[in-house]
Amino acid sequence: MTNYTKIYNANIITPAGFVKDGTLIIADGKIAELGTKNIAIANANEIDAQGMYVSPGFIDMHVHGGGGHDFMDNTIEAFLAVAKTHAKYGTTALMPTTLSCEKEDLLTTLNIYEKANAINTEGANFVGIHIEGPYFAMSQKGAQDPRYIRNPDPAEYEEVLAASKHIKRWSAAPELPGTIEFGNFLKQNNVLAAIAHTDAIYEEVIKAYEVGFTHATHFYSCMSGVSRRNAFRYAGVIESAYLLDNMTVEIIADGVHLPAALLKLIYKIKGAEHTALITDAMRGAGMPEGPSKLGSYKDGLDVIIEDGVAKLPDRSAFAGSVATADRLVRNMITLADVSLLDAVKMASTTPAKILNIEDGKGELLKGKEADIVIFDEEINIETTIVNGNVVYSKDKIKI
Repeated sequence: MTNYTKIYNANIITPAGFVKDGTLIIADGKIAELGTKNIAIANANEIDAQGMYVSPGFIDMHVHGGGGHDFMDNTIEAFLAVAKTHAKYGTTALMPTTLSCEKEDLLTTLNIYEKANAINTEGANFVGIHIEGPYFAMSQKGAQDPRYIRNPDPAEYEEVLAASKHIKRWSAAPELPGTIEFGNFLKQNNVLAAIAHTDAIYEEVIKAYEVGFTHATHFYSCMSGVSRRNAFRYAGVIESAYLLDNMTVEIIADGVHLPAALLKLIYKIKGAEHTALITDAMRGAGMPEGPSKLGSYKDGLDVIIEDGVAKLPDRSAFAGSVATADRLVRNMITLADVSLLDAVKMASTTPAKILNIEDGKGELLKGKEADIVIFDEEINIETTIVNGNVVYSKDKIKI
C-alpha cells in the first residue's frame, strides 16, 4: 500500500522558480506530484505549510560534527547524533569529513561509517565520506594537527581506498610530491579530488586540474593567493579557481570565515552554479559557547567557541566553524545580496551536482527523493523531511 503525504498551502522552490500556493505530493519517499492544484488524496498525511517556503533539502558536503559530537570520535552514536543535529537546521544529506590522522584511525572511521549508515533513519542522509588530509602543505595546515601531515603515499592511499566503497571525496595539496599520481588514482576510482590546505601556484593548479582536482575545499581558507617568489608574482589557488570557469568551490558562509565583500565577489565570479555552501562544522555546531575540542576526544585539539566560530585557545586563528545550513542560506541573502532562489541552489542543487548525486537529490522535481525543508521568511526551519519521513519538526509532526 502506497504511503502518501501531501504538503499544501506552500510557496514551493523549484528549478523554474516559485510555485505559489502550491501542493507537493510524496509517495513512498519520492516526489509524485507538484503544482498549484490542491490534489485530493484519500488517507494522505497532510502538512499545512501555512504559506511558508518548501525547498529542496540542504546538502552539506563538508561537515565534521555537531551537537557535541565529531565523526572522528569513531562511534556509531557520534555519527547518528551529528546527522540528527544538522537535520534540525534543514540539512537532509551530509558528507562526514575526517581530519588528518593516523591511518589506523582513518580505517576505523570508515568502518564506523559503514555501520552507522546502515541504521541512520532519524537524521540527514550520509552521502559518502570526505577524507580531508593528511596530504597537506605544512605552511597552510590551519587547525589540522601537524603530527599527521605528510606527503601522498601510494601504499597508504591504495589501502585506504580499498577499505571502503563509501569514499567519495579526498582533499589534498596539489603541489606536494606524488599528488599528481594520487589525483590520477582518485580519478580512476571515481573519487572527487579537491584542492585544500595548499600554497600551490597557478601552474601547479593547472596540472592538478587536468588529472581531476576540479574542486576547491573551503575556498579562501588555508589557501594561497598572489605570492612573490624571487621578486616575481605568481597567481595562487584563489586566482586559479576564478580563471578556471568549470572549477567548483565551496564556501563557509558563516559570516566569520569570509566577510560580506568576499561572499559577493565569489558569487559575482563563480555564480550559484559553481559555488556550494558548506558548514565545515565541528562538534560545537548547535552547542553553547565555551571550551570544545576539534577532532576526536581522544587526541583532538582544544579550542574555544565564541563569536559564532571556533578559535585556537590563544585566539590566533579560527579552528573550525560552528555554522548550520540555515545560517549559510540566511547569510548569503542578508550579507551577499543573493536571491533566495540562488542561495537555496548553492545549498542544494549545486552540491548535488558536484557530488554527482543530482539524479535523486538537490531539486524538487517529480521522481526525485523527497528530501524537503520547510522554512519561513527568516530561514527559520519548521520541518525537515528525509526520504519522505519527517525527521524534525518544530510542531512535532510525525509521518
